[in-house]
Amino acid sequence: MDNNAKSITILMADDDEDDRLMAKEALEEARLANDLRFVVDGEDLMDYLHHRGKYSEAGTSPAPGLILLDLNMPRKDGREALREIKAAPDLRTIPIVVLTTSKAEEDICRTYDLGVNSFIIKPVSFEALVDIMKTLSKYWFEIVQLPLERHTP
Repeated sequence: MDNNAKSITILMADDDEDDRLMAKEALEEARLANDLRFVVDGEDLMDYLHHRGKYSEAGTSPAPGLILLDLNMPRKDGREALREIKAAPDLRTIPIVVLTTSKAEEDICRTYDLGVNSFIIKPVSFEALVDIMKTLSKYWFEIVQLPLERHTP
């Protein structure tokens, strides 16, 4: 794996503690060196991205290179957070992959309309999640060329 992948933070927004734990274990099982951070809902996600509240201290919220976003969360759902992120000039270049249990065609179409980069239905098996983590990491951190810095227009 490319050494640059080691420094890239993956930020996962998911209210389900079991899903967060499974993602962490899948990343470890896939032997990926990415830093994986978690937030529990859309409000927490926006606080993280804007360095507010518990994320205001230096080092508590490194800029993510990829956001894994659940759609169905309390307080602010993934659709609302996605809309806000893609509307913010300093955040819109962060790749966002929806990772959700929703199979609704409306959710798929709506999130792509809002600017999501990929839509993945959460797998039922741990092995399938490990495969997804490997593929996401390879694609987003080894194949795709991402901007190094966030620029405001």
